[in-house]
Amino acid sequence: MKTSKAQLIFLFLILSNALFAQDKKENFAIKNSLNYGKTIAVFGGSVSVIPASESAKNMWKERLDVSITNYGVPGAGFSSLQGKSLQQQVDEAGVFDIYILWASTNDYFNKRENGSYTDYSEADGFDKTKLTTQAGGINYCIKKIYEINPNATIYFFTSSKAFSDRGGYDPFDPTGMVAYVEMQKKICAVNGIPYLDQFTLGGYNIHNSAQYYQDPIHMNSAGYQKLGALQVSFLAFPH
Repeated sequence: MKTSKAQLIFLFLILSNALFAQDKKENFAIKNSLNYGKTIAVFGGSVSVIPASESAKNMWKERLDVSITNYGVPGAGFSSLQGKSLQQQVDEAGVFDIYILWASTNDYFNKRENGSYTDYSEADGFDKTKLTTQAGGINYCIKKIYEINPNATIYFFTSSKAFSDRGGYDPFDPTGMVAYVEMQKKICAVNGIPYLDQFTLGGYNIHNSAQYYQDPIHMNSAGYQKLGALQVSFLAFPH
């Protein structure tokens, strides 16, 4: 019995030390992120600003000690025709360390033109008539942020899946939201902007949407916690 008890105590100490070391290593790693303690501005539609989204943003604060200013407005998209667009939101922004363009589903569901990755760029002489497209709106936001803060760090969160119709979640639907997500990623690639592909990596599907979504488009707190884990990992080490 004595030998068994001693072995148990020894095993307990080994496991405790291992867990402590692991926890210490994880905390050390997050604190050594280049983004630890930074100021962040978030632009987007309702998915970026509804109360349930705080479940994700609280994880950013807890793990990265960031301060967050929300500019998102329900109904907004990148197109100038879509609500209080992200273009307008960026126009009102001040200087922050990090700017997050959090894509909504509104451009897709409201049938705003997707456009070309060269819309409102040096390729077309910054043609303002192209600001009505999703692509033109994204390019406007990027250009404007650098005018506000030449040292800005910009990150992009792609649109997440939605379950209002098959096009909202099926990556093989040629007329679905995936085309809008691919445009988002293409423009990020041209501008060297790291992006988090929430559409692909979010882990949501028709089998678990009832668990993670409060309606066909918006996640619930559990859904945002699931997404928040991805976002923290991305923000800590975006490259």
